[in-house]
Amino acid sequence: MPRPRQTKILATLGPATDSLKAVTALIDAGVDIFRLNMSHARHDWAARVAGLIRQAADGRPIAVLADLQGPAIRTASVETPFQLQPGQPFTFTTDDSEPSPQSVGVNYPGLADDISPGDTILIDNGLIRMKVLAEKTGAIECEVLVGGEMGSRRHINLPGVKVNLPALTQKDHADIKCVLGLEVDFIALSFVREAKDIAELRAAVADAPRPPRLVAKIEDQHAVKHLDPILEATDVIMIARGDLGVECPYEELPIIQRRIAKLCQQRGCPVIVATHMLESMIASPHPTRAEVTDVANAVFEQADAIMLSGETSVGKFPETCVEVADRIAKRIERSGGANYHKAAQLNDPREKLAHSAVRMANDLDAAALVVFTREGRMVPEAAWMRPRRASILALCLNEPVARAFALHRAVRPVVLPWDEGDPDEVTDFALAELAKREILQTGDTVVVISSELAVESIADSIQMRTV
Repeated sequence: MPRPRQTKILATLGPATDSLKAVTALIDAGVDIFRLNMSHARHDWAARVAGLIRQAADGRPIAVLADLQGPAIRTASVETPFQLQPGQPFTFTTDDSEPSPQSVGVNYPGLADDISPGDTILIDNGLIRMKVLAEKTGAIECEVLVGGEMGSRRHINLPGVKVNLPALTQKDHADIKCVLGLEVDFIALSFVREAKDIAELRAAVADAPRPPRLVAKIEDQHAVKHLDPILEATDVIMIARGDLGVECPYEELPIIQRRIAKLCQQRGCPVIVATHMLESMIASPHPTRAEVTDVANAVFEQADAIMLSGETSVGKFPETCVEVADRIAKRIERSGGANYHKAAQLNDPREKLAHSAVRMANDLDAAALVVFTREGRMVPEAAWMRPRRASILALCLNEPVARAFALHRAVRPVVLPWDEGDPDEVTDFALAELAKREILQTGDTVVVISSELAVESIADSIQMRTV
């Protein structure tokens, strides 16, 4: 039986893929999680597409991630795009002034309070670059360093500048209410700067019957400096290399990516590598060789997931992009990985138990590590230890618990309700059912983590079994 892919694939839905046929094709090609980009999504669209995902999944634990816009700074709308030339003066206004070829408004009234003369302003992912000359009430005077076309609602980056925008905007709160009603599995927050931003989001979702897991998107220098407390506050980290590559010197980006991936695996926090993975495939059926190497590096660094954005939301070849990511990941996984998790400091007894189980699975060259889980304990610890070959079969009592594992590396969530009873009988039943579903084969060696009653407490046990 071919080895299952360990790296998860996260795909963004958009105009190119918002039909049942397209979503089904992406799942069949290998997508584990779908992303709804709330920066652009209307609530009625999000509700319709979430329904399509559940329908196409047909009982498979395919997760949904809602990506909030966060405190983004954008230019105002302009009636007709215009060209900016190097050396010309340009003004950003924070009032309601009409745009002109010499000025445009911004959606953040406090911008002038946050920046200083000499700071750099980047527009549209750095395609336009300006230097701040002076700031005054209602206006920021600049000089154009690199020109380009100024269109409507262009994203603004301020490298090295801490802005005082709230972590959650009014739009974000409305979007949170929408996606909680859709029972999404993950919510990502853009432009996380400090741990308190994630704390604010966690408070906003706390009253949900099953609060989604939270993803902190690392997109600027301030977040990189505060990575340790952010890691403690969040459930998942996303290395969002689009804005991060604009905010930081581009030659530092690979170092930052590796550092974040390493730290996440030392701490046991799932990590996603995102943005521009297969960017050329928006228009081409084939990746560039540099893109192949980029995806391969993320897989070698043993990221839990890799994310496709425009490739699957607006691209011409969405299904092919997923197939390419799947093919690269499977090949690189066979060649080994960086093993950053080996530097992990294990203090909790359950973490040590998971480490022992994964080591046993590696030593036995086991086909799978079977974990019985009610609410999700032990499975993340096993995924943290990065099994060399074995899949982690997370046996869950219901689909919502199973979907929460869709992002963890090497975890294959399986909805398989079991009855309380003799642990050996429960294990026999589960292994027989897994073989019946062709998830395991007769003769496979597996390592099983299960719970047994020990006097009045529950004790986790590890055993080797043959299917």
